[in-house]
Amino acid sequence: MTSHQLSSGDLIADRRAQYALHYAEGGDLGAAIDLQMQALELAPAWAAGWHQLGNYREKTGDMAGAAEAWRRVLALAPADIFGAGLKLSLTGQAETPSVPPSEYVEALFDGYSDRFDTALVEDLGYCVPQRLMALIGEVAGADAHFAKVIDLGCGTGLFGERIRLRTSWLDGYDLSQGMLAKAQEKGVYDHLGQADIGFGLPAGGPSSGAKADLVAASDVFAYFGDLDTVIGVAADLVRPGGLLAFSCEAGRDGVDWLLQSSLRYSHGAAYLIGLLERHGLVVERLEREPIRRDGADMIEGYLVIARRRAEAGLSPTGRPAMLPGAGDPADLPDDTTGGPSYPM
Repeated sequence: MTSHQLSSGDLIADRRAQYALHYAEGGDLGAAIDLQMQALELAPAWAAGWHQLGNYREKTGDMAGAAEAWRRVLALAPADIFGAGLKLSLTGQAETPSVPPSEYVEALFDGYSDRFDTALVEDLGYCVPQRLMALIGEVAGADAHFAKVIDLGCGTGLFGERIRLRTSWLDGYDLSQGMLAKAQEKGVYDHLGQADIGFGLPAGGPSSGAKADLVAASDVFAYFGDLDTVIGVAADLVRPGGLLAFSCEAGRDGVDWLLQSSLRYSHGAAYLIGLLERHGLVVERLEREPIRRDGADMIEGYLVIARRRAEAGLSPTGRPAMLPGAGDPADLPDDTTGGPSYPM
């Protein structure tokens, strides 16, 4: 059962739903559906119960029945913390949204936060933070130091742990309070804040207004379809000459973006390059490689390092020239120590 609204408020309904789950896990989906429907007869306004019924029906191939259940979910819980609208779009019964509901993403990661590191790194072999760090080192230099780094969609701090010794100031932002609480426990961020990065960052933080030498978004863009707005937000946070590092799931050639059965989005390389250029960023690295497991399959992703064009133009070497004062610690809060931006 979903981690949200686990209880229907009716003890007998909850018990039947639990039996349904056991049958489903044992492979008897017919019995699971029958028991789940019995539970819903007792608790007909239970949105989470309808969502689970839709999932059971989907697994049997009854897509019409699944869609009927998911429409009931949306009627009962219009904020759609369960992603029922995304499910409906995959059945062709609703238009595919360019981004999922914020409430769905927040609820998903709040429920995932306690087991996130173990599930993602140990169980799924997730390797994006270390691979992004390797590519950043290739572009910026192995000993590069960043005066300020912004970690968008920081999660529990897997990327923050790796960049901490390479920066004087580290900001982290995430939509999920559960994830932020886990990141706070690690003690690697100078500032953490809640934000829906598709709408920009909140004003008034301790380093608000100071541009970053590096903005990172590790495994974040898979939760956006149309990346135009969020890449624009990220690009605006980067100093001229600074870097944007991110990952996304690799899509088919010729397709800009696509919602997958995992309810994550994939993106095409040409689409990424075009968006980056539109927002004043030049691609330094774009690598397609496995980023984690999904059952028996490996998920391939794009790892991208892009540089914001320097207003002063290109240096004689052909690389974007750093502006005078870029990386100046005076732009950061008083309690930070500075250092040069990354070497060119």
